[in-house]
Formats: sequence, structure tokens, C-alpha cells
Amino acid sequence: MIEKYTHHGKEVYVKSELKGQHRDYCLCYSCEIFNVNNPILKCKIADELYNFCVKHNTVTPVFECPKYKGI
Repeated sequence: MIEKYTHHGKEVYVKSELKGQHRDYCLCYSCEIFNVNNPILKCKIADELYNFCVKHNTVTPVFECPKYKGI
């Protein structure tokens, strides 16, 4: 089922079974260089992707990355 809800102040659509699941699948959340609070250390790829997602009101989990460093 597809549902509509408000995410970051905008109405978006999502498959109900995937809503809120991106962190469980996104490689970034298990990467040591995914540091969103430090502008010098944070991952440039993740930062660009996040800014794209905010601009277009999307959510995009990363499944593959050449810069991945396990925790």
C-alpha cells in the first residue's frame, strides 16, 4: 500500500512497509566517516546526497559506496 504523510514539512508518498526503514538499510549508518555534526569530518558523498534529498523531499538509502569504512 502507498501512503501519504508529512516529512520535513512536505507531503510525500511512501510504500507503507518501507516507511521509516531507510536507516536499517542505509550503509552510511554503519560507516565511521558518516559524521553529520562535524563539517570537516563528515562524509562528502552523504552530505551531497542528504542535501539532494532535502531539496527534492526524498529519502535515499545508500546500498553501495566506494568510501565505506566499517565501525
